Amino acid sequence: MPTPEARLEKLGITLGEPNAAVANYVPYVMSGNLLYISGQISMNSDGLVKGRLGEDMDLTAGQAAARLCGINLITQMKAALHSLSNVERIVKLGGFVNASSDFTDIPQVINGCSDLMVEAFGDRGRHARSAVACPVLPLGVAVEIDAIVEFEKF
Repeated sequence: MPTPEARLEKLGITLGEPNAAVANYVPYVMSGNLLYISGQISMNSDGLVKGRLGEDMDLTAGQAAARLCGINLITQMKAALHSLSNVERIVKLGGFVNASSDFTDIPQVINGCSDLMVEAFGDRGRHARSAVACPVLPLGVAVEIDAIVEFEKF
């Protein structure tokens, strides 16, 4: 069975450095065998992906933004756990979408991240989830997603 790192490589995804916190919090906390990852925003090496779904972003762009959040979550997992093979299960994702009041495809946006978790971790990537709309997100980003991850003690 291929490792999550090998699956990411096959998808053409290279993990960079984890994003630093932008306020008074830490990027992740480990408690017992759970890893709590602070919200990761839609950002890549080119900068922030900003916008509001239903106004200046469509569903496809929102899903791509959520996928970036997923890549940033996985990057934090790698930083905390040293190897993605230590991930036992993605337990829960909490998704927040910067959306206009009439945009209702919030769950489909967050699928951009959920799909990546299954692509990277297989059945261990299947998770519980919430997906909510917000009138604005930090720094004007389109999507923010946090995670709870169960890991194997190392």
